[in-house]
Amino acid sequence: MAAGNVEGSGREWVNWAGDQSCTPLEVARPASRDELAEVIGAAATAGRKVSVAGSGHSFTEAAMTEGTMVRVESLKGVLDADPGSGLVRVGAGTVLADLNEELAALGLAMENLGDIDRQTLAGAISTGTHGTGARLRNISAQVEGLELVLADASVRHLTAATHPELLRAARVGVGALGAIAAVTMRCVPAFTLSRVDTPRPRDEVFDSFQKLADANDHFELFTFPYADNVLVLERNRSQEPPRPRRRAAAYLNDVVLENWALGALSATGKAFPGWIPSLSRLAGRLASGSRTLDRSDRVFANDRRVRFTEMEYGIPREHGPVAARRVIEWVRENEYPVFFPIEMRVAAGDDASLSPSHDRDTAYIAVHQYRGMEWRPYFEAVEEIMDSYAGRPHWGKRHFQTAATLAPRYPAWAEFQRARDELDPGRVFTNDYVERVLGP
Repeated sequence: MAAGNVEGSGREWVNWAGDQSCTPLEVARPASRDELAEVIGAAATAGRKVSVAGSGHSFTEAAMTEGTMVRVESLKGVLDADPGSGLVRVGAGTVLADLNEELAALGLAMENLGDIDRQTLAGAISTGTHGTGARLRNISAQVEGLELVLADASVRHLTAATHPELLRAARVGVGALGAIAAVTMRCVPAFTLSRVDTPRPRDEVFDSFQKLADANDHFELFTFPYADNVLVLERNRSQEPPRPRRRAAAYLNDVVLENWALGALSATGKAFPGWIPSLSRLAGRLASGSRTLDRSDRVFANDRRVRFTEMEYGIPREHGPVAARRVIEWVRENEYPVFFPIEMRVAAGDDASLSPSHDRDTAYIAVHQYRGMEWRPYFEAVEEIMDSYAGRPHWGKRHFQTAATLAPRYPAWAEFQRARDELDPGRVFTNDYVERVLGP
């Protein structure tokens, strides 16, 4: 092991979905911010490109490199905390599930989370990962400060007070500005969420989508394209104490029903594509109502064991239902073999330069395809629909956009490029994906 915890690679890196891979020249595993700076400075001096990899939950090529791959798993845990103000300084490689446990011990929580908690904190904010809630912004909007290691091994401390424009850019930086060493998050007092899942007729829910979004703290839905109902998830804050489900009940719902059954039906659809419409209707009927009252992070997150690939777009919220209807119509008209459900969520606008929700309240529409099944024609058709609403892709999920097609959709595009020129003028933190979506 060389200085700075750098080792020769030769090993293939593969993402969570198993559909993106690369073989880095070397892999760095820094155990501290100083080591992180050391390995990045050495790589830049040697002329190698640098990419930072978290838990591999991105469906894009964002973390891939043939140069130096930096693994940040050791930069983890709560480093400093002020429960009174809610400000918590956290290592960039902290997995969200672990962070939630540490915050709970401090009597704190994150105000909003996505439905997967296996990402690293740095990866989640860098790709614009979000939860749902008409009045709540994405995870990056909870960031009060960043410690960013640059190619010259220097550390920039970015806050809204000292570097507002740079912080707006770095909060959703797509890995293109530097390596995040630590993040200062604005947390809230721990709270309980009540979750109610209800199957309802799809047209009825789409017609009342905006009303439902406004009526709940957190609102989302899942619908199988060939079924005619949706599963509505409504989560709201409760003053009652948490009542965690018994282990057997949680296992039955989270593992047996949401994973084993989904996996079995998906595998059957892959083997017999002609059965998919019938399987979808069966899955829609199996989606049953349930209630949960528990600590917020436990209600936000789901256990995902079935592998898939995904595309997600953010569009102006008012267009969400009609856009989703158009996706479903395309699937049915083309008899496309897709079994996985479509997911819809909402989020409030924010000010991060490259946030998909920048300066507009957003409806997010996510489509998925089971691992190993053809996905490109489906995703291309969905993207064409989303393009008609000036859709902005989730930076960690599949899309076919380029810098030329994306620039007009982001009012702060030039602001981000100025930050990139200042923080990484030599373009050390780049790869083919970054060059495609952000330019050279």
